Amino acid sequence: MGHRVAGTRGRYGVALAALLVAALGTACGSSGSAPAVKKATTESGRAGASGAQGGPAVSAAQLQQARAVAAKKWGLAATPLAAPPAPKTKPEITFRKGFEVEDGDSLPPVFTTVPTEDKVVFLTIDDGAEKDPEFLKMMQELKIPFTAFLSDYLVRDNYAYFKQMQSQGVSINNHTLNHRYLPALSYEKQRQEICGMQDTIQKEFGKRPTLFRPPYGNYNEDTLRAAKSCGIKAAPIWNAEAFTDRMDWREEDKDLHPGDIILTHFRGREDWKGTMPDMIRQVMKTVTAKGYAVARLEDYL
Repeated sequence: MGHRVAGTRGRYGVALAALLVAALGTACGSSGSAPAVKKATTESGRAGASGAQGGPAVSAAQLQQARAVAAKKWGLAATPLAAPPAPKTKPEITFRKGFEVEDGDSLPPVFTTVPTEDKVVFLTIDDGAEKDPEFLKMMQELKIPFTAFLSDYLVRDNYAYFKQMQSQGVSINNHTLNHRYLPALSYEKQRQEICGMQDTIQKEFGKRPTLFRPPYGNYNEDTLRAAKSCGIKAAPIWNAEAFTDRMDWREEDKDLHPGDIILTHFRGREDWKGTMPDMIRQVMKTVTAKGYAVARLEDYL
């Protein structure tokens, strides 16, 4: 790893392993042989924020302690902040002003920010070109939640990678079959792109998603009508974009706001000056320094 300090891997690795075993347990541990563990609430309202399901529940303090060790191991500037529990009452999601379509009241809303007073942001990752195992390991150890929007033409050569990601608690959502510019297509061709991806996700990952992100963030009324016809409930886009060396902003103040959705991509050195772990270091440096936690988008929808 380009940002890892020489000589620290072994020390932090041993410490992390011990702490994760103590605090997090494993999803494949023998049932019935361990003493009962009192159920505890983590910052996402469930054990292991973005990660292993089926393991013993852990406290928020244990999770944050393990995250601190992982942050050192992975070279983060600071330990990611803990998100608050998921809201009991979900915020009402509507179209962002200026992003509406004609006759859109009954269509999936397009939005860039979730209405919340919680100081949280949401990390979303698109396409699926890069399949970096170190990235999955990093996100699992750091317990940073994220939401994936996949395009089949980029992921079909390695569904197993994204199934592993799904097993870590990441939801798989729709970014069309072939990442085409949808407004240039007829309603029927848009429906093929969107509903075809719905069918593929159902077949390969076992669950039909309700979230859809139009390629390039471009859409028209036909896009949203087609999406609704095959089960889509909402179309989150983004308010900021993360790269390995910077953040790009939609708003003029070039800042984060409560509930902002951050976009990034499954990309590597062929497209960036770095790796996906480098990108996470960059985005988390910004997010944490500004006093925000990364929460799970689906907990707010």
